[in-house]
Amino acid sequence: MSPNKHVDNLVPSSRIGRVDALSRRELLQAVLGTSSLALTGCNRTALPQAGDYLAQDFALGHRLRDPSATVALPTDWQSVPVVIVGGGIAGLSAGWRLLRQGFRDFLVLDLEREVGGSSRSGNSGRFQFPWGAHYITTPMADNVELIELLQEMQIVERLEQDGSPIVAEQYLCREPEERLFQNGTWIEGLYPALESTEDDQRQLEEFQLSMHQWSQRRDADGKRAFTIPIARCSTAEEFLKLDQLSMAEWTRQQGWTSARLRWYIDYACRDDYGLTIDRTSAWAGIFYFAARLRSDRSESQNVITWPAGNGHIVQYLSQLLKAQLRTGQLVYRISPTKPGRAEAQSAQLQPADDHKTESPVYLTTLDGQTGVVRGIAASRVIFAGPQFVAQRVIDGMAERRALTSNFRYSSWLVANLHLSARPRASGFPICWDNILYDSKSLGYVVSTHQSGIDHGPTVITWYYPFANVEGKLSRDQLLRLEWSEWADLALTDLEQAHPDIRQLVKRIDIMRWGHAMIEPGPNFLWSDARRSAAQPLGAVHFANTDLSGIALMEEAFYHGVRAADEVLANGVRSH
Repeated sequence: MSPNKHVDNLVPSSRIGRVDALSRRELLQAVLGTSSLALTGCNRTALPQAGDYLAQDFALGHRLRDPSATVALPTDWQSVPVVIVGGGIAGLSAGWRLLRQGFRDFLVLDLEREVGGSSRSGNSGRFQFPWGAHYITTPMADNVELIELLQEMQIVERLEQDGSPIVAEQYLCREPEERLFQNGTWIEGLYPALESTEDDQRQLEEFQLSMHQWSQRRDADGKRAFTIPIARCSTAEEFLKLDQLSMAEWTRQQGWTSARLRWYIDYACRDDYGLTIDRTSAWAGIFYFAARLRSDRSESQNVITWPAGNGHIVQYLSQLLKAQLRTGQLVYRISPTKPGRAEAQSAQLQPADDHKTESPVYLTTLDGQTGVVRGIAASRVIFAGPQFVAQRVIDGMAERRALTSNFRYSSWLVANLHLSARPRASGFPICWDNILYDSKSLGYVVSTHQSGIDHGPTVITWYYPFANVEGKLSRDQLLRLEWSEWADLALTDLEQAHPDIRQLVKRIDIMRWGHAMIEPGPNFLWSDARRSAAQPLGAVHFANTDLSGIALMEEAFYHGVRAADEVLANGVRSH
């Protein structure tokens, strides 16, 4: 399967259920859960006649782990003071910071043809829509660097006296924000309130009070227990010990046994982390709620979003960095020794106490389009990819492998459904975020909601985290399903709330994310290994959300800025 297969006038596959000879019913139950079984009699051949089947460039990227793959020695060399490897939010943010500090002599290399990583977006000509991350929350006053970016983008209009940003109204999530499909109807909000008991309500109120109290907790130095980015969180042991428990264990300790409350918290964990409540660190579970609460308020900070999701930020940064960007580039090796020299086989990048090494670093790159191998000599490198890729690229990572052996990444699938009209629904009207109770999916967001277009054609973005795949299917097997199988699964899930969805969909574009997000499981977030992984290795600096243990745009931005500042602090100079 090519990474960008276009499906046009497609005859739906006759092999639905082909993985391990599973029936369609077994496939639906494994992927969507028992709530979908009543719909197994639906006409599965009623699929649109067109759609894209997308993925990260597996073919090029997987050359890093193929021991038989070889790359010729580069003959074309250039010298660049700083090279940023990776064009996701972290890499783009590092480039933004360098430019903002007046340094322009650098390159940004990315494996994909389009930068942005999991913050990429799509454009049909009429509609923009996200391919992954689709919002941020209004930053607190102390997140100065992010506020500076949002001011530059004219998203923040002005600052209050305490430095808190005032966001332009058109970028705040438009009402109504969210709804939940429960018991055959849509209700406002995300808590499954229908038929809840007095005890359910009591536990919900206790949980909400607890999250507000956690948002107010400070250590002896006045640092918040929970804030964004997590580098500014308190490291007091009384808070960090939460990382030793799962969120499920912690809620049980509080005496909260309500099935509705458990579902609500589980949804939050799957939404931000791609993990179920029993696989999520209790610290991370509380962080989801408490870090977004100001101490003087009980509600969360306002959501900022765009039709393209966080692709709006990517579009701005990539245009700003247009002169420095090179796409379709596989960085095959980063070494302290120029390829071809005899000593290159044993050379290793070494940690340095002051990180002020003057020796160049050599990068070997492979152009995915032309097959041309090039070399770059750099004074500094910012590696803005995940740690599991760094291990295969950077000489000297073998000694750090123990640090990153417990880094785990979740897989996701995202489907953009192009509709000729809005589907029929009962209850609360269509919102920006639309969730299905008791589904393993995360429901969908509506790309035109933020534009104020409430009727007619639209694109809805359906999210599926591989959080709790059960039975005979592995995540690798699910990622190998055909376009028609995933299209059927998405439509079957949505049919629970929208029985007419198959008649309205004109095309379905599907994206598979193999290693989308770092997983904040118990005993990971505040481990020495996670915190040590951000330390430079010689002249190589690191920037990625996996260094935070939580995959938020704000965390990627923080690490990009931090790494850029490290480079500048070492006196790197333009040629």
